[in-house]
Amino acid sequence: MSYEIITLPGYRAVGLKWEGTFSEIVPNLKNVIRQIEERSVELEYKVNPNVQLGLSYHVIENGFVHYAVYEVSDEQEIPDGMIEIKVPELTYVKTTHNKGEDIKKTYTDLHKWLLNSDYAAFREALVDYYDPYMPIKHEHYPVDRDPSDPHFDIYIPIVKK
Repeated sequence: MSYEIITLPGYRAVGLKWEGTFSEIVPNLKNVIRQIEERSVELEYKVNPNVQLGLSYHVIENGFVHYAVYEVSDEQEIPDGMIEIKVPELTYVKTTHNKGEDIKKTYTDLHKWLLNSDYAAFREALVDYYDPYMPIKHEHYPVDRDPSDPHFDIYIPIVKK
């Protein structure tokens, strides 16, 4: 695996929010992701229409909040039933999960890299997180991915130890 340290500017994203436990991922989260794919035509001002974002925040015990969104420009209005999230400028460790690989191994390897690096996972002040290692996970999915075996980029917000 290769890892890159990258700082991304803040951005605005619009889409759908899902909140639940790990046991509810299938089918509930999968349905939300499918819905944003179907409704993406409602987002006229996508910054990169070829990349869907999956922003996960582990702020629920045994679960997380997930935003299935697209980065949009300021001109984009929020369609009915959708939400807006603003992501600040952050520094990330970036890696790629390749088609045909085990996602658990990708995240385990990333966790090992983080433990042995000069960085720690970023945590927002005054927020309780339930994942002690990588409480915020941002995944960037190409829209043409294979849903049964996707390839995508993983961005973990980090700070210097």
